[in-house]
Amino acid sequence: MLDKTFCDHYENLQISSNADSETIERVYRLLAKKYHTDNDETGDIEKFETVTNAYKILSNPVTRAAYDAKYEPSKNKQWKAIAQAFKSEGFGSDQHIRRTILSILYTKRREDPSNSGVGIVQLENLMEWPGETLDFHIWYLKERKLIVRTETGGFEITAEGVDTIEREGLVLNNDRLLPESSGLSERREKLRLLES
Repeated sequence: MLDKTFCDHYENLQISSNADSETIERVYRLLAKKYHTDNDETGDIEKFETVTNAYKILSNPVTRAAYDAKYEPSKNKQWKAIAQAFKSEGFGSDQHIRRTILSILYTKRREDPSNSGVGIVQLENLMEWPGETLDFHIWYLKERKLIVRTETGGFEITAEGVDTIEREGLVLNNDRLLPESSGLSERREKLRLLES
């Protein structure tokens, strides 16, 4: 079961958890302008409230420090819950495991582009799957050129992997980069069901 109280403000603002206050301010202004109800083309009150709430938390040094103290454990708990939900579903879960790996690597690349590698041990811990189980999926993703091994031995997503995630969607409840398509609302509904 996902932690319903966890709200990823960094994801909502589409910024790295290392972002400075100027970046937070700049990105918030762009998103607020995009989602404000006065904008006839892209106005969305729900998204506007989400980015405004994220901005309120992350722009204040005191509230950001308190949020950061529980951010990583909450994020890991969310990943583990998603992985657990699909652990016993057979072949259908194979595809989900690969999407989860790609989602982790995608998120890591977005948050820290200069240090985007994730090691196998970290993947095992986040997904609560043994390395032997992940070996097959890692092999498959490498063969498809969706991920590559880094110089330090970890893995990072490729441009083809990013294209795949943007087409199929992140495993997390983040749809910020998904194209508007007919299948998007169905994927969003599935993700909402996962959160319930």
